[in-house]
Amino acid sequence: MPSEAKLNEIFGISRATSRAALDRLEQEGLINRRSGKGSVVLSPKVSQPAAEMFGFSDDMRRRGLQPSHETLFAGRVRATAEAAEALGTPVNTPLFQSRRLLKADGVPICIAVSWLSPDLFRSVAPPTAAELSEGSLYAWLGRKCDVTLTGAREFIEAAIVGDEMAGELQIAKGSAVLIVRRRSHARGGAPMEYAVLHFRADRYRLQLETGEPA
Repeated sequence: MPSEAKLNEIFGISRATSRAALDRLEQEGLINRRSGKGSVVLSPKVSQPAAEMFGFSDDMRRRGLQPSHETLFAGRVRATAEAAEALGTPVNTPLFQSRRLLKADGVPICIAVSWLSPDLFRSVAPPTAAELSEGSLYAWLGRKCDVTLTGAREFIEAAIVGDEMAGELQIAKGSAVLIVRRRSHARGGAPMEYAVLHFRADRYRLQLETGEPA
């Protein structure tokens, strides 16, 4: 965007007016003001209805965006206390875990870490890193395990991102992220997946709608 001085010249306004307008645009998430670089217009945020159960790929396509996935890790790990409690297994149980970078139109949006129930792999081998990079985890579960995730329980909080994840998400260290902790279940209520997702707060927001007032 033009500098404050240029905006003042173009519109014939005072410095205080242009600064207040830029402050408002920054508060609404429309621009990012960088010292020495001026104001940069941001792309619109992706809005995810919090009450709907969609995989990342399906949700991005509904919004006209092209999803892609980069698998950073896929393999067996020992269940942490958090993952074990969510999936109803003992701590240190071997679980399949994936860590993926999710993108929309090539722009990193989220780091998704998923643990899957060992019940899924009694007769089916876990997905490979290549399979996870090719498409949706939920689509793979439906195709290979005949499992459809029908609902989830989520907890949402805000945090500040560290060095490693900041680099992966292509944001500055100390930037805000939204953390979603999600336990997804199949029909009947059996937990199938526990996931921790770190979303870029400048590119993603969760939308919650309630019923009409009585």
